[in-house]
Amino acid sequence: MAEQETLLERLVPGDLEHQIPAAIQRALPGGFRNRLLQVGLGLLITLGFAFLVRRWIEQREAQRRALAPRPAAPALPAAPEPDAPVAVTAPVTNAPPPEPLPDDGSQATRYPLLARPHVALSGPVDQAMYASFREQLGAAPRDGTLVVSLSTLGGDPEVARLMGDEIRLLRDYSGREILFLGKVAVYSAGATFMAAFPADKRFLTRGTRLMIHERQIQSTLALSGPLRTQVASLKAKLHEIEESVRIEEEGFRDIIAGSTVSFEQVSERAPANWYIEAEEARSLGLVLDII
Repeated sequence: MAEQETLLERLVPGDLEHQIPAAIQRALPGGFRNRLLQVGLGLLITLGFAFLVRRWIEQREAQRRALAPRPAAPALPAAPEPDAPVAVTAPVTNAPPPEPLPDDGSQATRYPLLARPHVALSGPVDQAMYASFREQLGAAPRDGTLVVSLSTLGGDPEVARLMGDEIRLLRDYSGREILFLGKVAVYSAGATFMAAFPADKRFLTRGTRLMIHERQIQSTLALSGPLRTQVASLKAKLHEIEESVRIEEEGFRDIIAGSTVSFEQVSERAPANWYIEAEEARSLGLVLDII
């Protein structure tokens, strides 16, 4: 006990009686109190020493990390330099430009779609042709350029106007490109049908002829009965002829639209059946090209 007191006095200098609160001294017995004080002081000293040592070690580690050299970043491979653009210059020459090849009318390679028309019409323009026209049009592709070919010596102009109206409605409502290809002969009502296509959508094969003429009428008017009735019959026939002339003029204006042909010129030549060869039709702008 004397050694423990000597150790306690050595660790905690001074008078222990005055350092320990009076309440603790009264609550604890003498020997047990001294032992408890020794244990408590030992724990405090041990924890305090451990705390100081830990702080010292942390400071030393922080200083070591701060003073340690940082590893160099890995070097990235150098990006390849782009090749310098090579200036391409056309050789300077004084030779004249090559002359265009003579136009022999063969333009098939420029218009491959015309090789296989979707709607192919031939023969007289009548109700049978209209039925074939409707059937082929219904079987044609729904999208893309549509090609219609025609070869005819003429026929019913009203049927031609009906088929032309079908083409116009299809073009206006669907926005599709529709091309006309005339073969061998496009006479009379055939030219009326061709007029439904813009001039820059018309083509002719080599050797094809167009023929534009006036509308014709074959009618016999028999006059019999009261005179006033004859006057009405004559006026009705006159009105029929006048309206046919107006329809004819509309057709003339449609067929020459976009060309260099004037209305006066076509009106002057149509009464005598105006035949137009393919090359002349192209030069006049009535068609775009010849294949």
